[in-house]
Amino acid sequence: MAVTIDVINIGTLSCNRFWDEPQASRPAHATTTLIRDDDLTILVDPSLPAELLAHRLDERSGLKPEDIDIVFLTNFKPVHRRGLPLLPDAAWLIGETEQQAVLSVLNDALAGAGPTGAEVSLNELNTELELIGRFQPAGDTISENVDFYPAFGPTAGSGGLLIRAARTIVVAGDAVINRDYLLNGRIWDRCVDPEAAKESFTEILEIADVVIPGHDNVILLG
Repeated sequence: MAVTIDVINIGTLSCNRFWDEPQASRPAHATTTLIRDDDLTILVDPSLPAELLAHRLDERSGLKPEDIDIVFLTNFKPVHRRGLPLLPDAAWLIGETEQQAVLSVLNDALAGAGPTGAEVSLNELNTELELIGRFQPAGDTISENVDFYPAFGPTAGSGGLLIRAARTIVVAGDAVINRDYLLNGRIWDRCVDPEAAKESFTEILEIADVVIPGHDNVILLG
């Protein structure tokens, strides 16, 4: 069986500079992609809240949450992972560099949080630490036709997936944020490392025939 891809949810930005929007105009959510490689199902960036994601998964693929084998996050930003509670039985994967960077930030924040008046923030930090600890680092190969693709820059360790099909497909995450940014040759404005982000952006456009961006529909390049 050939690898197949379905966009479960088309993401959007809260504010698009190319639409002359000076401030947030809508809730942001990430593009959620379903990859089926033989009998293995991979769900990328489950952005929608759990109940809505369950409906959208059924509408777009006929699958139930328990049918998902692997969840892969392109980065750990909350907008990319709202639907995780729907998928407790799947293996959760994230780039190792991203996981280590998140752990470092959270542990530093926890060490600096004082005991007085900090209950809420301490609880939040511990919750985030527990969540990132639930993930396994993604290896170089996810499945027979799907490889991890480092795409650093948007976050410290962000990464996508390279899919070998009839065309070369890259699930780019925020390394290619949407169609407008791609057509204008621009990286996302909030990248933590703009130089690394530019390198990732350029490399993806060089190798991909099809790009699935972080917050937009599929983009055909070749």
